[in-house]
Amino acid sequence: MSQDTIESILQEKRLFQPPAEFSEKAQIKSLEEYKQLYDRAKADPQAFWGELAEKELHWFQKWDTVLDWQPPFAKWFVNGKINISYNCLDRHLTTWRKNKAALIWEGEPGDSRTLTYSQLHREVCQMANAIKKLGVQKGDRVGIYMPMIPEAAIAMLACARIGAIHSVVFGGFSAEALRDRLNDGQAKLVITADGGFRKDAIVGLKEQVDKALANGAAPSVTDVLVIQRTKQQIHMEAGRDRWWHDLQKEASADCPAEPMDSEDMLFILYTSGSTGKPKGVVHTTGGYNLYSHITTKWIFDLQDTDVYWCTADVGWITGHSYIVYGHLSNGATTLMYEGAPRNSNPGCFWDVIEKYGVNIFYTAPTAIRSFMKMGEHHPKARNLSSLRLLGTVGEPINPEAWMWYHRIIGNSKCPIVDTWWQTETGGIMITPLPGAIATKPGSATLPFPGIVADVVDQDGATVTNESGGYLVIKHPWPGMMRTLYGDPDRFRRTYWEYLRPKNGDYLYFAGDGAHKDKDGYFWVMGRVDDVISVAGHRLGTMEIESALVSHPAVAEAAVVGKPDEIKGEEIVAFVTLDSAYTSSPQLEKELKQHVVSEIGAIARPGEIRFTDALPKTRSGKIMRRLLRSLAAGQEVTGDTSTLEDRTVLDKLRGGA
Repeated sequence: MSQDTIESILQEKRLFQPPAEFSEKAQIKSLEEYKQLYDRAKADPQAFWGELAEKELHWFQKWDTVLDWQPPFAKWFVNGKINISYNCLDRHLTTWRKNKAALIWEGEPGDSRTLTYSQLHREVCQMANAIKKLGVQKGDRVGIYMPMIPEAAIAMLACARIGAIHSVVFGGFSAEALRDRLNDGQAKLVITADGGFRKDAIVGLKEQVDKALANGAAPSVTDVLVIQRTKQQIHMEAGRDRWWHDLQKEASADCPAEPMDSEDMLFILYTSGSTGKPKGVVHTTGGYNLYSHITTKWIFDLQDTDVYWCTADVGWITGHSYIVYGHLSNGATTLMYEGAPRNSNPGCFWDVIEKYGVNIFYTAPTAIRSFMKMGEHHPKARNLSSLRLLGTVGEPINPEAWMWYHRIIGNSKCPIVDTWWQTETGGIMITPLPGAIATKPGSATLPFPGIVADVVDQDGATVTNESGGYLVIKHPWPGMMRTLYGDPDRFRRTYWEYLRPKNGDYLYFAGDGAHKDKDGYFWVMGRVDDVISVAGHRLGTMEIESALVSHPAVAEAAVVGKPDEIKGEEIVAFVTLDSAYTSSPQLEKELKQHVVSEIGAIARPGEIRFTDALPKTRSGKIMRRLLRSLAAGQEVTGDTSTLEDRTVLDKLRGGA
């Protein structure tokens, strides 16, 4: 983000107060109430979180200690016994919510299902019993590779119910990416579907699972459970693959929830890093349950009659926390949609809002920019009057998109919660509370109660307002990641030792830069490490570079992000070729497809630039800062004295 853009953002004068009629009925009704909560949480965080845990959740056994903090490792609600599946389902069955819609599902072709809490509980218990029959026990890892259908949520809740650890892999990832994640977690079972519908095409998920498991490439996997969705012809491996509809017929609907230790692992979710290997982020049970629950309740201002829709995929943390666990724990009605805006139906999102009377809508800035490009006539042709709250997630939103969202989708009456958080944080960290905090277009505003956020310099010292720096969290919180699966040293180095103040304190830092304005509002500026955010999906540059170099034509590759008005960033790859190959449009096309095969379509480079050499320092480090400027069409500025060969930069400029 250029300095001019930053200065423009920090001059933002528009301020939108919460509508009075919204605040009157809100969970948190005023700025004063927010400040009281925030100050109380900061003064005595253990009392604050302990009171909420006791009030908001069901525990089989109360904890001994709220927090055991051995920096950078935390344990929350030590020795407490809990089950998140019980909190999401069983406790609602003794109330009027038993027959309330828990999950509304709309398929891309137009088919739909609605599951009440009672019906969802029944199907979760059946799947839990089915996977137990396949030999899955407490502590085993289960890979979930699914389309956006109810069984994706059912599989997650079934694993949590029996103490199995789920690892959901986004259905857009390739067989190779799936295999790597299954092997890292040593998954015993894979739950998948024959396929799913996406933009009027069938995505062959089972076919990718077969490729991932071929020739014993993922030896820990002993069984594959397949949900029938598209009904296309697929291969079923004898002795390994089983149809869910066959097992469901025999499965009992009685499966008591396993009392889990608060610190028992709940799930592993892989996120890209600045090195090639994806990071297996570990979340545990009690703290994550509380944090996803209370952030959902206060930030989305849940009311009993709300229909809530988050457009994310369950393969990402947003789907975990704010489609499945946070909302079902609160007894809310959550909506899942299998499809996406496409040429045959560019207004499908607005159709869903109109059809189900959606009240709360949570989507990504990338989607909003796409809607803007499609034209406002699509939403204006639908009745969106049911909406009362809007949200954004995944990346910073530019003020222009914020204003369009506010005016066209919210009819200038819906508060917008612009939320900053990450896979690693488990839940939203910086956000307006919609009944309490005035909003500015493009700002995530203020930290959630209990979150001590700051902007610091390289030495960990707080910078002045209106100065930029590193966005950090200074105190542990219940939803925080506990470690990286199988790699506690990498966890410590990556998140807690990048910035170390002179006093030796540990600061949580996961790669985002930020500014605070004169009012103390946070403006998140995006990544400062080698991670690209494409349409809100974090992709490690090293992972893409490794995929390119695995092609025989490629000798070396460097990948950077280029600003894109729709996706936020586009992938640009600078590639040097093996001497036996020459550049051509056909080779460029082949390399792009090779990346898709290795990682998935979301990692496809938008542009590949062939070059004889890459700009490097005398120590051999690629100067990606220079490549980012070249990719964006900007003048290369700053110190270039460490360049080993200045002619490389001149040649790249000439070809840019």
